Amino acid sequence: MQAITQDSYGPPQDVMVLREVPRPVPEERDVLVRVHATPVSGTDWHLTRGLPYVARPVTGWRRPKSRIPGYDLAGTVVETGAAVTTLRPGDQVYGWAASTFAEYATVPERQLVPVPTNLTLEQAAAVPIAAFTALQAVRDGGGLRPGQADEPGRRVLITGASGGVGTYAVQFAKAYGAHVTGMCRTSKMDLVAGLGADEVVDYTTTALRDLGRRFDVLIDLYGNPSLADCARVLVPGGRIVYVGGTGGRWFMGVDRWLRGMVLAPLRRLRTRPVIHSDSRDDLVTITGMIESGAVLPVLDRTFRLAQAAEAIRFVTAGEVRGQAVLRCAD
Repeated sequence: MQAITQDSYGPPQDVMVLREVPRPVPEERDVLVRVHATPVSGTDWHLTRGLPYVARPVTGWRRPKSRIPGYDLAGTVVETGAAVTTLRPGDQVYGWAASTFAEYATVPERQLVPVPTNLTLEQAAAVPIAAFTALQAVRDGGGLRPGQADEPGRRVLITGASGGVGTYAVQFAKAYGAHVTGMCRTSKMDLVAGLGADEVVDYTTTALRDLGRRFDVLIDLYGNPSLADCARVLVPGGRIVYVGGTGGRWFMGVDRWLRGMVLAPLRRLRTRPVIHSDSRDDLVTITGMIESGAVLPVLDRTFRLAQAAEAIRFVTAGEVRGQAVLRCAD
């Protein structure tokens, strides 16, 4: 089979190579999936370069532990292990996995669910980890729940609202009855408005501290606002939900989370860093919301597997509207 391989850290165009590699064999509780599509994100850009350094005990000290990149997928079941009971060959599935920049991948049965009936496989590939992150940021970090429309904590500000996670965060917050303000660049304001945001702010012309109104929850998706600016836009007791971050090569913003957790109480604020947790229950919840039409993926462009490095450059250039995916097999 063909797969994107990486034997060292560095820029994607230098270290990602399309090669023929052996097709994996499923173990007892695994499923072999012919991968139709897998998403590309800014996380791939960082991990390909071995960043942040603090993550290397997990990702690999001197070279990637996993030779094939990729973390989620949509495709068709080809073969099942002897102990698999819920899936069979021919089923279209999506979920999270390892080594998905390839024509085939083996995946534990519990990490896959049927593709939503109203999505193509390419659309479905753009769901799992981005949607996990957004749902957990809105629900667990922001404390939002369905049916709370008349309760406090319903005015939500989302920075980076037009990205892969942000487009889901806007939709989840709206589905839970919040009044949503999204911040993004000028060229993407129409996208965020079309997702249901009540208000869209162009961050290139209006800084966070100049919004002139207050919110109950700030979901910060790579915006990196200062704590002082957060205090200006949040009500007393308001929540800052940190998702992702940018910064030095060692911590990539994690140090900012720690400072925020220590110092936020001095400004009568609460903080909650969110690092997504892979969850079959959450994927089932997300599937139901997709099939109801409450949440839908935003797919910008599809690239061929051989264009993995180009796809990563496209995403990190900042022009992507929603997400991009690699088409690995027809």
